[in-house]
Amino acid sequence: MARATEKPTSAKRDHLVDTALELFTEGGYHAVGIDTVLARAGVAKMTLYNHFASKEDLIVAALDRMAGQSALGLEKALAAAGDDPKAKLMAMFDSMETWFRSKEFRGCIYIKAAGEYPKKKDKPHQAALAFKQARLELLRELCRKMGVKDADTLAWQIAMQMEGAIVVAFMHARPEAAQDAKAAAATLIAAARRT
Repeated sequence: MARATEKPTSAKRDHLVDTALELFTEGGYHAVGIDTVLARAGVAKMTLYNHFASKEDLIVAALDRMAGQSALGLEKALAAAGDDPKAKLMAMFDSMETWFRSKEFRGCIYIKAAGEYPKKKDKPHQAALAFKQARLELLRELCRKMGVKDADTLAWQIAMQMEGAIVVAFMHARPEAAQDAKAAAATLIAAARRT
């Protein structure tokens, strides 16, 4: 859904957002200037301001684009896992490992956005938080479907495993972190089922 600060979609807008996403993923948000994005995209500054009120709005659009791409990949992984909620949850870790092993993996753009825009009122921070909250809600839903007593706590514990795996995979170039986190999550689920 388009945000209030965005104009309707166009091919130029889409190209600008895709280019910005690529550059922000490679170099960060503050380090990559608007002029760099415009030069790579081959568009005039007026094109940017016809679609976005600020650089922050462009960042939010890039984060939203990645969220949509990520959601499609996750939907496929969850569908392939069948109906069992635990199998679906475990498939999330396998999907993470595939991402960690891809040439596009450069860490989490949402963690980076929240780090570079640390104030809660910052639009990129809000977009990053919304993405992470949506993933947490998915974990809660899967934990509730597993029938554990405290699904909320288990969801938070598993989310922490996932976030830690992303950081370890990026900082230590260790894609196996996804499987380490998956094993830890399986232990957490087993313990939650016993209580």
